[in-house]
Amino acid sequence: MAFGLIAALTLGGCDEPDFTEAEKAMIASLSLSALPPLPPDPTNRYADLPAAAAFGATLFFEQRLSRDGNVSCATCHPSDRQFQDDRPLAVGVATTNRRTMPLAGVARSPWFFWDGRKDSLWSQALGPLEDAREHAGNRTAYAHFIGKEFADRYERIFGPLPDLSGLPKNAGPLGTETEKAAWKGMSAEQRASIDEAFANLGKAIAAFERSIVHEPTRFDRFADAVAAGREPEGEATLSDEEIHGLKLFIGKANCVTCHNGPRFTDDHFHNTGVSPVKGLPEDRGRETAVAQVAADPFNCLGAFRDGDEEACGELRFMVKSGEALKRAYKTPSLRGAATRPPYMHSGQIATLGDVVDHYNTAPGSPRGTTELHRLGLSEREQAALVAFLKTLAE
Repeated sequence: MAFGLIAALTLGGCDEPDFTEAEKAMIASLSLSALPPLPPDPTNRYADLPAAAAFGATLFFEQRLSRDGNVSCATCHPSDRQFQDDRPLAVGVATTNRRTMPLAGVARSPWFFWDGRKDSLWSQALGPLEDAREHAGNRTAYAHFIGKEFADRYERIFGPLPDLSGLPKNAGPLGTETEKAAWKGMSAEQRASIDEAFANLGKAIAAFERSIVHEPTRFDRFADAVAAGREPEGEATLSDEEIHGLKLFIGKANCVTCHNGPRFTDDHFHNTGVSPVKGLPEDRGRETAVAQVAADPFNCLGAFRDGDEEACGELRFMVKSGEALKRAYKTPSLRGAATRPPYMHSGQIATLGDVVDHYNTAPGSPRGTTELHRLGLSEREQAALVAFLKTLAE
C-alpha cells in the first residue's frame, strides 16, 4: 500500500522530521536522473565509434586473448552480475591480490583500478592483458592473433596492422624472460608499431565499456518523486527503515562525504583502515600507484594518446606524495553493491553489515592514518543503513 506524502517523507513512529530542503536537494543529486551526458574521451578518438564498440565487445568476451585460452575480460566481469564477480580476489590464469571492480559507469572515472594506476579507460583495458595472473599474454602474440582472426575488422577501424612478418611469436616488455629478450631484440620501429596496435585494442575495449551503465533502482524512483514534490507510490516507495537509513547516509553517518553523486562515488582515494590480507604481499595502495601511472607509456601524456595534453590535467596535477596516499584506495560505487559481496579492495569484509560496523568502529590503519572517526551508531541505525543500501540494487 502506497505511503501518503507525509508518511513517505517521515519515519512513522520514530519522531524524525520530514526531509529538509537541503536533504531533498542532496537526495536529488544522488539520482541517476542527475547524471549529465557522458562526455567524450579526447584521448580516444574511437571512443564513440559504433564499429569500435562492436569490435571491443568481441574482444571483451574473447577467451583466446589469454595465455591458456580460458580467460577473457568477462571472466572477472560477468555481464549477469553487473560486470563484477563475487570472489574476494580476482582469478584469471592465476589468483590476483585484489578484488574485481565493477564496470557500470566506469567511463566517467578519471582513475582506474583500486589504486588508480591507470588514467584512461583504454589504458586500463591493457593492464590485465599483460598481467601474469590475469590474461598473461604479450604484445606480439596479440598482434599475431588479431592479424590472423580479426584483421579486416581491425583495419576498417584503425587502418593497416603493422608488418608482422619476421616478428617473434611471443615478445613483450612485461612477459617471461624469453619474451622480454625477444622484445629487446626487435627494432625501435617494430616495438612502436606493435605498441600502437596494442593501444588500439584497449581503445576498442574502452569503446564497448562506455556502454556499460547503471540501471535505475527503487532509490532513484523515490529520489525523483521527492525532487519533483510528488507522492512516492508503488515501486517508488521506501520503508520507514530504508528512509531512516537514507537520512543517516546523508547525515549522521557521513557516508555521502565519499559516496556522493549519482554514481555514489567521489572517484578519489581514501585510507579507511582496512586490514591487510594474511599471506598477500604488502599493498600500499595509491602511494605506489602514482609512480606507476606516471611511468606508464600508455598514460595520457604518452605517445598513444589521441588529442592534445589539455586532456591530461588529472595526470599533470595529481598529488604525488603525502600521508593521504598511504593505503588509500578508490571509492567504489555503491550501486548494486548489496548483491555483490564481499567488500573492500581484497574482499576483506564479508557482508554489508560488517562494512557498516567497520565504519562505525573506525579501526586504525596498519599504514598511514585512517580518515574514519567513530560514528556511534546504534544497532538499529546500522540495520537501517544496510536496508537503505539494498535499495541501490533493486
